Amino acid sequence: MNEDELRAGLRGEMASLTPPPPLSTAATLGVARRANVRHRAVWASIGTAAVVLAVTGFAAVATPDGRVYQPGGPPVASDASGDTAKPWPTGPDGRPQEDRTARAGTKYDEGAKLLRDVVAIVPTGYSTPDDPPNPPDGQLTLRTHQAQFEATVDGVDRWSYLTSVAVARGEGTGRVIVEVHEAGTRDLPTEPCALAQTFWGMEGECQVETVGAAQVGVVVRPGRDDRLDQWSAYRHPDGVVVYVAQGKKLDELRPELTKLPFSVPQLAALAIDERFHLK
Repeated sequence: MNEDELRAGLRGEMASLTPPPPLSTAATLGVARRANVRHRAVWASIGTAAVVLAVTGFAAVATPDGRVYQPGGPPVASDASGDTAKPWPTGPDGRPQEDRTARAGTKYDEGAKLLRDVVAIVPTGYSTPDDPPNPPDGQLTLRTHQAQFEATVDGVDRWSYLTSVAVARGEGTGRVIVEVHEAGTRDLPTEPCALAQTFWGMEGECQVETVGAAQVGVVVRPGRDDRLDQWSAYRHPDGVVVYVAQGKKLDELRPELTKLPFSVPQLAALAIDERFHLK
């Protein structure tokens, strides 16, 4: 952790005690570590990546180099002229949403269905633990989903969806992530490996897998960014883009999986699965 996080943990520890006892190094580091865990709780727990700024945990994250990264691209409420008055899409109550994230309505329901579909694909031998009713302070979310407004294209609102599911086997816990972009949300490449390299700005060793008539890009080994171990990417003919990712590690507190849930061909096949083809 950096010195700012340690300092914040120290202040919190001191403020909670009156009068403060002699400084407990273990307690202070414990508080700071918990703060650091919250700082890392991702868009569904992106591990080494960052701070969650949205209530659901997906809308914006600070990347390791300090930039604020939003998975669907830059905020669309502001155009090139600097006008920030453009309203968000209309919510289920008939009024503009407060931000990008749908917290009710059909788009929210579609994101919730995507979460159920991701849970359903986890292979036999792996469990998908759910969050307890009252999780301890600082504990990462084990299942989460988000529907996020991206842009208005030709008068039609375009959305992206992101779901993260913790997967466990034995003592280890990892995760499976599915991200879907409706057609027109971003200017994404068509070449399979170029498309795969756009996922969360990560790069790595990519190969093209053939699934029926489809060509799917699969990063089989990441570069310096170790948030995830493998991911696949497919662009449907109608422009919908699907990413499916898996990682052996969920967070810094739990042991990691000894084996990834999916083989490379399975990961490629999931990218063209019609359950994830959201339109």
